[in-house]
Amino acid sequence: MAEEVSLDLEELRHLQSLAKRPRVLNLISSEIRNLEKLSKEAVSAPAAQAPTQFPTAVKAPSFTPAVNYTTLSSFSWDQDNDKVKLYISLEGVDQEKMEVEFRPMSFDIKFHDVQGKNYRCAIPKLNKEIVPEKCKVLVKPSRVMITFVKASKGNWLDLHYKEDKLKPNLEKERDPMAGIMDLMKNMYEEGDEEMKRTIAKAWTDASFHSGLRYVLQQGLWKFVASLCFGTFILIS
Repeated sequence: MAEEVSLDLEELRHLQSLAKRPRVLNLISSEIRNLEKLSKEAVSAPAAQAPTQFPTAVKAPSFTPAVNYTTLSSFSWDQDNDKVKLYISLEGVDQEKMEVEFRPMSFDIKFHDVQGKNYRCAIPKLNKEIVPEKCKVLVKPSRVMITFVKASKGNWLDLHYKEDKLKPNLEKERDPMAGIMDLMKNMYEEGDEEMKRTIAKAWTDASFHSGLRYVLQQGLWKFVASLCFGTFILIS
């Protein structure tokens, strides 16, 4: 189209140079102006339609910086038959900036942006089970109170779980002489009158262990040994 307009303009200008009458010159001049305007629009149209190219910004990979926490290991606590309450001295806590997690045997509470710092209070294994959905955190101006609801009523000896170290080790604490005393007891129950009198004297001489010492001191151990091997020899 632009080429056709250009040829028309060229021919009109040639006619303009040949024309003599004013009316004809005006008509030719008017048409030349129209074609010149059309020619300019035809040239500018493709440029207008072309999309503007903008440099594509390269998106930097996003990452979450590691959050550092100060551990809150100093606190007080008390309890009743149903609940345990833990008290933390900490000012400026925003309830909206806390992360609270209660589990049956643990809890983990994070306090963010407390006067420019982050704090954390957690016990990975509690003394006994709690009811997570009933536990709560109450924020006060100068402290935080955490309430744990016990899964079963009773007294906690500590907040932290501890192995029962008081449970006796029966094998280690077993009296090394207990086997001999058991043997003597069986012999007394199953033996004849002479055997019963001899053993009874050892048992009734003083206490359990002093009776054993009496047996050893009096040489009755030979009597016991002889009975074990089926040889009935009395040595007193």
